[in-house]
Amino acid sequence: MPSVAAAPQPRSSLRAVAVPAEHGGWALSAEPGVLALAVAPSLAGLALAVAALVLFLVRTPARAVAVGRHRGRWTTREQVAARVAAVEVAALGALVVVAAALGEPGWWWPGLVALVPGALAASYEVRSRSRRLVPELAGAVAVVAVAPMAALAGGASTSLAIGLWLVLAARSATSIPHVREQIGRVHGRAPTGAVRSDLVAIGLGAAAVVVDPALAMGAASIVAVVVAQRALARRPVPRVAVVGATQVALEVAVVGLTALGVALG
Repeated sequence: MPSVAAAPQPRSSLRAVAVPAEHGGWALSAEPGVLALAVAPSLAGLALAVAALVLFLVRTPARAVAVGRHRGRWTTREQVAARVAAVEVAALGALVVVAAALGEPGWWWPGLVALVPGALAASYEVRSRSRRLVPELAGAVAVVAVAPMAALAGGASTSLAIGLWLVLAARSATSIPHVREQIGRVHGRAPTGAVRSDLVAIGLGAAAVVVDPALAMGAASIVAVVVAQRALARRPVPRVAVVGATQVALEVAVVGLTALGVALG
């Protein structure tokens, strides 16, 4: 008797709206908190680092709710998403309260600045266009604002905090276009050669050194990332998993070298 294939199980509403599909977002969300804690460790900074991860989580149900509202749709999926988002927003608020209670004064102002790129990214999210380059870059710049916030909360100087933001923004400026290019190659699209984004990244790294000379190693790591990515772009088309693993390794290198440079400086 021939076997009968089991019918595919539908993805649960909870998992669909609670688990982010962007696996690389975990590393991007953890990166600024880890760097800030390495440079200026504190409980307040830890709370903000965890808050960055919660913010990454809440993006998925919040997007489902926003898109549903934008399209005039309110099904079980949107209702579940609203409940998940409410719980995660409450957790996010509690973490911010902890940071406010334990952190040094004035740590919050980078968050206000980050509202601008964050709002730009959100405007694309509502229209289901978050996969484009502009919202990806804007969202990354907003997320890495956690680094200066957590560093300031831990007692770091304003110049160092701004410099950390510039270094991580530089890494995003070169890495996001590179990843898009590599994934495009996987799907048969010709490489674009993201030279302008590389130049922007190097410029942001140089600006970080001007703001705080202790970030020279961090800026050098950005140049190394650009060189490594250009070399990778000349190699055979990689698997998507390899692209992701390579980016995590480069993120670790940037964080490690930046923190080491600050410690030695």
